[in-house]
Amino acid sequence: MNAKQAAGYRAAEWVEDGMIVGLGTGSTAYYAIEKIGQRVAQGLKIKAIATSNASEELAKKYNIPLIRAAEVEHLDLAIDGADEVDANMALTKGGGGALLREKLVAINSERFIVIADHSKMVPHLGNFKLPIEIVPFCYEWAFGQLQRIYNVPIEMRTRDGELYITDNGNYIADASFGVISDPGKLSHELKAMTGVVEHGLFVDIAHTVVVGYEDGRTEVIEKK
Repeated sequence: MNAKQAAGYRAAEWVEDGMIVGLGTGSTAYYAIEKIGQRVAQGLKIKAIATSNASEELAKKYNIPLIRAAEVEHLDLAIDGADEVDANMALTKGGGGALLREKLVAINSERFIVIADHSKMVPHLGNFKLPIEIVPFCYEWAFGQLQRIYNVPIEMRTRDGELYITDNGNYIADASFGVISDPGKLSHELKAMTGVVEHGLFVDIAHTVVVGYEDGRTEVIEKK
């Protein structure tokens, strides 16, 4: 069992009968969905909302019943990975491009459990490029504004030589801020910019972090 699998499997233990669960996206969330699927096969009764097309397909593979947001007012639990987790449980997310759906699910969950291998635990956010989701219409203006305001390296995300398109039909700019000393301040600034749909800073959202290690151990950190 590797570190990601250890974290994902451990977090899946919080899922109980009757829960509405948010399913995250990415290589670590994959293991949580896998374990939840195994438990569904053993009789666990839940419903879920997936945060990406990829996670939706994985949930269907494991026969996890999926519902629409209109059918519920909130989720009991959401489990998702992170690209970075700092000492205050602030996160950088969006490496997989699903940050908008992931944040919608996270903030509408009674409990948001973050799963990460030990390499994702950092003193300060910023070593990982911060994903910023922007609208395609006149995206050059939003991109240019980000460059002018912050004067840090920013690049449009591409795939196979074309601009990367999220499941929501938007683009992503990846910004190299270096050490982010005040994630909350930067979060509010980016959110207020016209043309920015969402960004990958998750501040004061996580309730629990499950850290996985290569020897299969896990460490659980709770919000203070």
